[in-house]
Amino acid sequence: MFVTPAFAQAAGEPAGATAFLIQFMPFILIFVIMYFLLIRPQQKRAAEHRDMIKNLRRGDVVVMNGGLVGKIAKIVDDSEMVLDIGEGAGGIKVRVARGAVAELRSKGEPVKDA
Repeated sequence: MFVTPAFAQAAGEPAGATAFLIQFMPFILIFVIMYFLLIRPQQKRAAEHRDMIKNLRRGDVVVMNGGLVGKIAKIVDDSEMVLDIGEGAGGIKVRVARGAVAELRSKGEPVKDA
């Protein structure tokens, strides 16, 4: 055998905690990057959407998730509202969930009671 004992010995290993940190550093780095690029902006958009839904009132023009556009005629409770989607005096009124609002087109003056 031509291998000397000096070459057969393992090189000095880093300390236990240091080796663990070095092994998982790429995973930690990927998680930090994903947090700032994906998770944080999504949480911010969700908070803005929650605030928008909370502040809806009569007279606002909204777009629903399905593409329906209408003016809010009545807020029933915290989870439902009546949407006026028709033209003219009679109009077509639909009862929809507040959570289905995709965007607020314009803040209008509240509809006056007749």
